[in-house]
Amino acid sequence: MNNLNQYIPIIYDPVTIVINMALACVLGLIVSVVYKTTHKGLSYSQSFMLTIIFVTVVVSMVMMVIGNSLARAFALVGALSIIRFRTVIKDTKDTAYIFIALASGMAAGTSSYFLACAGVIIVSIMAMVLHKMNFGSIVKSEIILRFRATTEATSFYQAILDDFTRHANLLQIDPSGDKDSERTVFMTFDVIMKKDDAINEMVRALADVDGISELKVIASKTDVDY
Repeated sequence: MNNLNQYIPIIYDPVTIVINMALACVLGLIVSVVYKTTHKGLSYSQSFMLTIIFVTVVVSMVMMVIGNSLARAFALVGALSIIRFRTVIKDTKDTAYIFIALASGMAAGTSSYFLACAGVIIVSIMAMVLHKMNFGSIVKSEIILRFRATTEATSFYQAILDDFTRHANLLQIDPSGDKDSERTVFMTFDVIMKKDDAINEMVRALADVDGISELKVIASKTDVDY
């Protein structure tokens, strides 16, 4: 008799359904906020935050639909196989957030409330701590500095770089292609600042030098994705 009961589909009552989906929504919100807080680079997407919440709620619904029915599980796999996801995830860490959303939705959908809450809280704390520690980061440079300069301005910009930076490694020199007598070149430096808040002062000092123009500063302390 007990073996037969294992194959009777579970029917969730309305109160349980609402509780499971509400918990899934709350957990999805928590995961999305942690994602937004710990995200680095330029590949941030608001739609990805919404996707995390939707995935958590939808997976909880899926788990309640399946229940303990093996037939429903296979039918659902066949129905979902027609869906094609072509969105490219630029940051590999984003994949982990999708899995967190899936796992929390599965736990909420099966009424495993403690597992769902404990899992999301522990993973969120771990993500925040690793973010604060900047774990795994190898900082090779802080900024990339590029400007256009004449040969006469060489001694001036070198003195300014010595004043504001710990290291200023010349990465590239590109000819500007000027046909005038005063030829200029584009210079690119890999720069590590002595003080993080002195970037604006250094840029202003370089801009005041005759013969230097088209200044560009690119922050490279964190990962940049395009």
